[in-house]
Amino acid sequence: MTLSPTLDALIEKNPQLRGGRPLVAGTGTTVRTIASLYKLGLSPEEIATQLPHLELVQIYAALTFYHLHTDEIEADIEADSEEALQRLTPED
Repeated sequence: MTLSPTLDALIEKNPQLRGGRPLVAGTGTTVRTIASLYKLGLSPEEIATQLPHLELVQIYAALTFYHLHTDEIEADIEADSEEALQRLTPED
């Protein structure tokens, strides 16, 4: 009998990695990164070509996590966008 990985085994949160953001287990790739590509219109298969170090099952796990925790991931995306905008805006 072969055991299949669970979502908990594929997505991890570690306060010492990426500020505790959810990551694809064993990688530095955040769920936020995958969700952002998905929101740009890329399919999971297209995301796999952009992030070739990930397996398709990992991408689907990240998208599942995103859909289960949309508010959390959207808030993270928004915070990152605001932070990036602040870095680009010259101070008065």
